[in-house]
Amino acid sequence: MSLTAERLDRISPSQTIAISQKARALAAAGRNIISLSAGEPDFDTPENIKRAAIAAIERGETKYTDVAGTRALREAVCLKFRRDNGLDYTPEEIIVSTGGKQVIFNAMLATLNPGDEVIIPTPCWVSYPDIVQLAEGRPVFVPCPQNNGFKLRPEDLEAAITPRTRWFILNNPCNPTGAAYSAADVKPLTEVLLRHPQVWVFTDDIYEHLAYDGFKPATIVQVEPRLKDRTLTMNGCSKGYAMTGWRIGFAGGPKPLIRAMDKLQSQSTSSTSSISQAAAVEALTGPQDSIAVMVAAYKARRDLVVEALNACPGIVCRKPEGAFYVFAGIHGCLGKTSRGGSRIETDEDFVTALLEEEGVAAVHGTAFIAPGHMRISYATDTESLREACARIRRFCEGLH
Repeated sequence: MSLTAERLDRISPSQTIAISQKARALAAAGRNIISLSAGEPDFDTPENIKRAAIAAIERGETKYTDVAGTRALREAVCLKFRRDNGLDYTPEEIIVSTGGKQVIFNAMLATLNPGDEVIIPTPCWVSYPDIVQLAEGRPVFVPCPQNNGFKLRPEDLEAAITPRTRWFILNNPCNPTGAAYSAADVKPLTEVLLRHPQVWVFTDDIYEHLAYDGFKPATIVQVEPRLKDRTLTMNGCSKGYAMTGWRIGFAGGPKPLIRAMDKLQSQSTSSTSSISQAAAVEALTGPQDSIAVMVAAYKARRDLVVEALNACPGIVCRKPEGAFYVFAGIHGCLGKTSRGGSRIETDEDFVTALLEEEGVAAVHGTAFIAPGHMRISYATDTESLREACARIRRFCEGLH
């Protein structure tokens, strides 16, 4: 008899985490590795946020909190939604979880019945399909090709909706492509959704603050308030405030859905860390100037990486509007052999050989349901990025 439950056969370990672990193992063995695989800011958490956490410890705020989060943090989340998005929520319409991933997990597990469908535009973050399948739902992938800026077209959304559609997930800006949707981009999608009242909307805005060249990502309820009663608006502190390890995600939504997610969370993690919650209050309500500093640095890095990759034979790289990733097409590199003798038939072959021969860790596009691409995170220092791009170019020039 198998030790593991059948539901685990539906999912795979996170492939982005797997690549990062392999890169760390090679580095531990003495290899010079530049890892561009992890979606994690290289900036330190801002000092005012760290001080707020220390002060909370010194005040003795080290006990359990309400499952949905402290009142202070839920009020801070309401303030954030009003200030940044023009959305009005009450604390009873807010839940705080251990990272954005738990918000997604809670929402899917609390609402999906076997066979319910969830529309996911691709390329997509690696965890969406597996979370849906773990909840016994069925992911419905809608390809969003590079020639449309990796963005979903309203006619493709319409075509994907069936009587079994339960959720539509929109990640804006998107991991892995960095593609972002303005209010004008979102409006046609909301018009489709208004015609299908059985479809709920999950909007993942975790990269909201990381947008460049004056681009303003828009969230769905901001564009179409009539969808508020069936939309869960998710965000968090990890990317915009460089707080990945603090594990704070949050969402605003209709009270019945928030209560269902609270019920589920009460039997899994219960409340999020009280210290992390105190830090998040400061992140959301304190000075916001650290965001602009990070965005300026990311923009310069993005420009460097896009230019360098487009100079590599066989690679085509679109300049993204947001997040801290580029999603480069590598079709021109496939069907060749590397200088080290590796046959490059797939995008996974490409990133494996790149890591083994040149010491650069990237993530293959197939992990994001988009074969023929690779994702590179530019959330690392400029000199490492320059060196990594030089190694990628050397690798591509060696293909024959």
